[in-house]
Amino acid sequence: MRAIVIGDGGALGVAERPDPVPGDTELLVAVRAAGVNGADLAQRRGEYPPPPGWPVDVPGLEMAGEVMGVGDRVTRFAVGDRVMALVGGGAQATRATVDEIHALPVPDRLSWTQAGGFSEVFTTAFDALFSQGGLALGERVLVSGAAGGVGVAAVQLAAIAGARVVAAVRDAKLRDAVAELGAAEVIAPAEVADRGPYDVVLELVGADDLAVALPCLAERGRVLVIGMGAGARLDLDLRLLMSRRALLRGSTLRARSLAEKAAVIEAMRVSVLPLVADRRLRVPVCATFPLDEAERAYERFAAGGKLGKVVLEV
Repeated sequence: MRAIVIGDGGALGVAERPDPVPGDTELLVAVRAAGVNGADLAQRRGEYPPPPGWPVDVPGLEMAGEVMGVGDRVTRFAVGDRVMALVGGGAQATRATVDEIHALPVPDRLSWTQAGGFSEVFTTAFDALFSQGGLALGERVLVSGAAGGVGVAAVQLAAIAGARVVAAVRDAKLRDAVAELGAAEVIAPAEVADRGPYDVVLELVGADDLAVALPCLAERGRVLVIGMGAGARLDLDLRLLMSRRALLRGSTLRARSLAEKAAVIEAMRVSVLPLVADRRLRVPVCATFPLDEAERAYERFAAGGKLGKVVLEV
């Protein structure tokens, strides 16, 4: 197979690697598309190694493609099925394996490109907002960095659930598009302090933005920290959390156990896939690149000013 490989100094190249062999409960997938995520850039910098058992130099946390082989104990999928999946790494290649309990069928309305950019961001947003944040009908939720991949997923999911979404978007040119996804208010980050209180804060940017949002929490507010591109350190007055009886928690998906990930994927299958099939959810794709142009894809992701996903078409 051909795969994107992280070389010395973080250089990206495409190299030949042996085809992966599926385990008893795994699918071998001919990858058609694979999303680019912040975790890939962090892994390239040597800051976010994959969990044990996943390739250390082939990035990629999400992909979509056709099943071309199955393990002896696979029961949910068959050769030829269209699947999209979360993996611990190795998705940015022409072949990849995934445990069948971490794969979802690709709805007919999704293109390969959209499916390749679906799993990581929608699963992250769904898990953070509902499984961990307990977002409820009528609550106000602040989504920082709302034009990014997780952001556009979170805006849509929260709006469909009946929450009032306040979306913070730096690039003024993208605000109308984010509003069309269901945000009740689309604001500049500088306006966050004026639009509270917020029952839930989904922090996708980092410490600088979180410092502004924390004083705006409602009573029993919940803060979910998913991203830290704008900094990882914060001077926090604990009296603020205590007075609000607030919850502050961080989260990642990649390092969770097989069973923990499977529970999130099953919740996605039940609650989110029908929304995709009914065309109530969109997977905005900002830019696509062939596998051989991975360097350009990573540069586009890092440049910002994008609505939705950057996807490699394999």
